[in-house]
Amino acid sequence: MHSLEAASERDRKMRVLVTGAYGLVGSAILSRLRHDGHTLIGAGRTLAAARRRFPYVRWVEADFHRNTTVEAWLPLLSGVDAVVNCVGAFQSGTRDDLQRIHVDAPAALFAACERVGIRRVVHVSAIGVGRDGPTEFSTSKAASDSRLAESRLDWLILRPGVVLSSGVYGATAMLRGLAGLPWRTPLISPDSAVQIVSVDDIADTVAWALGPGADTRAIFELVYRDPYPLAHIVAEQRRWLGFAPQPIWRLPPAVATLVGVAADALGQLGWRSPARSTAFAQLAAAPIGDPSAWIAATGIRPKSLDDILAERPATLQDRWFARLYWLKPAAIAGLSLLFLGSGIVSLGPGWAEGMRLLAPAELSPPVAAAVIVGGALLDLVLGVALLVRRLTGITLAAMLALTVVYLIIATVLDPTLWADPLGRLLKTIPVMLLMLFSLAVIEER
Repeated sequence: MHSLEAASERDRKMRVLVTGAYGLVGSAILSRLRHDGHTLIGAGRTLAAARRRFPYVRWVEADFHRNTTVEAWLPLLSGVDAVVNCVGAFQSGTRDDLQRIHVDAPAALFAACERVGIRRVVHVSAIGVGRDGPTEFSTSKAASDSRLAESRLDWLILRPGVVLSSGVYGATAMLRGLAGLPWRTPLISPDSAVQIVSVDDIADTVAWALGPGADTRAIFELVYRDPYPLAHIVAEQRRWLGFAPQPIWRLPPAVATLVGVAADALGQLGWRSPARSTAFAQLAAAPIGDPSAWIAATGIRPKSLDDILAERPATLQDRWFARLYWLKPAAIAGLSLLFLGSGIVSLGPGWAEGMRLLAPAELSPPVAAAVIVGGALLDLVLGVALLVRRLTGITLAAMLALTVVYLIIATVLDPTLWADPLGRLLKTIPVMLLMLFSLAVIEER
């Protein structure tokens, strides 16, 4: 009898490939499946940090921008029993191509699963997606869902609402940042109805789907049944953080257009802002899901907003994040403007002063002019490069090094500058601290 039970227990354990495994949802699923004793393989684009964070996972490289053929997936599926796909992006940009991420790569993955005989595929989609949806996000997600539903696989499609968890990313990070603003909480469409779901409920559903007797080949809408007004969610986050209540500043709809245009432009530079036009279009569509089928099949009772927030008290780190959320882009923008302004001033009204400061070096006028022009052009290049997301980290390091060099040269040429009543050298110290701050918080997840 005991041997039969042990065999049954072994049968319930699988080798599971989780794509997008170090994201907000994927990492929660990893933790839950590890608790159940499954052997885990994580797939992602950048794996160094993932290997340190999740040493119990075997990591393999998989880029949904490149893995768009069956042949690209076959080597990663050897010995795998089940696949959980958590990869997704919100809007196309320089870092994301939704056609590849949501349609081409998943279609190739599903076809490869069919070819090698994978037992089960769980696909994380989103609430309210449809072929007639308001955005490319919605239509591309719907196309991926349809491709899986038409396959011969033992599949399950999960469509979660706004995912809340102790960790935050994207839209949920912005909600916490809004909750941390002082004096007034600015909101566009504060009465919009939003359905939420706990990340733990998603992870529990995936664990159920990989267990014995799961009723798959179904689409579940993972939401708490009753929607909340957006303003209520932010106010409750603020209460959870321990901040005093404050009035809502209702912004006019035109602001959404302006913010969306600005965020879309930043998207072309690689910044995945949760305030892009897709977010406002999805919010306006106000998709409302029905969790009845999910609850009936799994027995999971979705957590309410109060349940989610009550699971753990807010920490000092949570309050720091909420307060610093908007300071991070402000710091980066400020440093960019500083270097751009420095370059422009050096080539214009500051030219004569620059030549005067170089006088102690006894450089010939053409050489001194070349030094000023070179320094100004370097400032301009760094000011622009800082705004390109993939260059931000290395640019901050270069700015810091350049500032140190500037201080050394200025001190050698004219030590009395440290006593300048305008504090021209002293002011560089807080600027360097701002660079260090930006480097410390540059990570997105």
